[in-house]
Amino acid sequence: MTEKPPREGKRPTIADVARAAGVAPAIVSRALSPDRRPVSLEKKERVLKAAAELGYHQNPLARGLATKSIDLVAVIINYLSDLSDLDLFDPLLDAIQSLGKQAILIRVGKTKRIDDFLRNSLTYHVHAALVFSDFADAGEVRDLFHSDNVLMLNGRFDAESAHIHIDEERGINELIHHARGRGVDSAALVTGRASSLVEEARIKAYRSACAAAGVRLLIEIGGDYSYESGTKAALTIAGQLPDAVFCTSDSMAMGVKDSLGRGGRHAPNDYLLYGFDAVDKGNFAAYDISSVGFDRSALIAGILAYLKAPGEFPPAGLEIPTRFMARSTG
Repeated sequence: MTEKPPREGKRPTIADVARAAGVAPAIVSRALSPDRRPVSLEKKERVLKAAAELGYHQNPLARGLATKSIDLVAVIINYLSDLSDLDLFDPLLDAIQSLGKQAILIRVGKTKRIDDFLRNSLTYHVHAALVFSDFADAGEVRDLFHSDNVLMLNGRFDAESAHIHIDEERGINELIHHARGRGVDSAALVTGRASSLVEEARIKAYRSACAAAGVRLLIEIGGDYSYESGTKAALTIAGQLPDAVFCTSDSMAMGVKDSLGRGGRHAPNDYLLYGFDAVDKGNFAAYDISSVGFDRSALIAGILAYLKAPGEFPPAGLEIPTRFMARSTG
């Protein structure tokens, strides 16, 4: 008896392919698996032919959830709200999917330890974990996801983990040199989350570059990279406006610009304003923030290279340079 094809408009399933090929559903799963799994060449050809005729396409996420393994990539982040996050993660997720894998975004937020967040959660065996969160250490990520394939992007790498480092000192030095050349003698520094090792290094680089160039840092104000923390910082700065305001994120620089602007202080006429991350929206005419940035496509290419062949990733990690981008506020 001939099996009925899937109803019109209904997506074909593994069961449909199995019926068309005359094999068990388990054989279909083996034949279509990206891994080498035991199945005869004759049956595999029948399955591939049936899948093509029915227009069957595997869902990588469903396959990964079912197998709890190879197709899943854990992406561990603090938040997904800063403009720099939006610029990075959309193309990154697209690139991961281009490999036939699916990302699981894990937002840690303000949790001090990632295992606090996941203690009562189901964790999956993953192909790899990409760690952006300030709060995650390489060792605990390996334990949580039962994988040695951990790529650290937060500065908290160890001898067993691969890492990518963004060389921020280069761009910061260029920024301070530019500001000094514009006559800047004094400045305020608006900083991001103190919990971040990357931010700690960034602040240290600003201090060092200012000292070397003869720029006096009159005040440092802590923020959280957000627009709102920039507007609050501006209230403190407004009482004694320095020659320049350096912000460790473009979002905070936008907040400073808008807040000081409401008080009649405008960059670059009354002060010079510099951000960090060179986000796309920072180049809009309403802001046009002078900033430090890096080639995000180079970072994504490095991440993809790791996902394709973790064992071939350089033991010393990858380093991506930053550069200063002069716009109208500076």
